[in-house]
Amino acid sequence: MDRTELFSLVERKYHTVPDYPWKDTNAVLRHSDTKKWYGVVLRVERAKIGLPGEGIAELLNIKCDPVLIGSLITQDGFFPAYHMNKENWISVLLSGESEEAFDRQMENLLDLSYSLTENKKKKTRF
Repeated sequence: MDRTELFSLVERKYHTVPDYPWKDTNAVLRHSDTKKWYGVVLRVERAKIGLPGEGIAELLNIKCDPVLIGSLITQDGFFPAYHMNKENWISVLLSGESEEAFDRQMENLLDLSYSLTENKKKKTRF
């Protein structure tokens, strides 16, 4: 999944469009009602995340269950969160190559991130 496919997915599924608060190519995905972040698309130097070669990599940072993070970062394409809380966020490599299983996993993780960052309704007492 690449940036364009990601943005199309979140618009269709969550009715959100990317926000560019830093006036560059880095984008924030926010809940439309609360403005809480559920994703951040960042361009970073490959070396900063331990990838070989020179150049830039594009990452999606998403909130994740801490129990899942440990196992995910052992898989190709997953990294400790770049510039986010590494206990609760994870970075996923975006690429132009579409692999159905990886894309499906990323979509499931986006659902989780969206859910984890939703506004929590106040519990009523009886």
